[in-house]
Amino acid sequence: MTILTKNSKTIYLGTGRRKTSIARVKLVPGSGKLIINGLPGESYLQFSPNYLRVSCSPLKTLGLNKEYDTYVTTEGGGLTGQANAIRLGLARALCRMNPENRITLKAEGFLTRDARIKERKKYGLRKARKAPQYSKR
Repeated sequence: MTILTKNSKTIYLGTGRRKTSIARVKLVPGSGKLIINGLPGESYLQFSPNYLRVSCSPLKTLGLNKEYDTYVTTEGGGLTGQANAIRLGLARALCRMNPENRITLKAEGFLTRDARIKERKKYGLRKARKAPQYSKR
């Protein structure tokens, strides 16, 4: 289900993923606040201007950052993965709101899921590619 109506307000949903992080985003008409896991977005993202800029960039691109409240539930990974997952979920919710937004968001690269994940460790190696030191004798 992508669009809900509650108390005559339309809620738009979007899911974003990055590395091992998953973010479920709800867009509600409001004043532009960001709530992540029940906390204000600034405090959850540790007041990092980079994380805040990344996570709110789809709204700023469309000029809607003061018109919608964003409620996010994230889990897994670290702050970088969660911020990028929020960005993807927010962009997907904005596309469901108005299909014309897709053109702008696609051009900015906000709708592309970053598929890079941690490579698995192989037997005989210390990490995915790091081998033990070679000894000739």
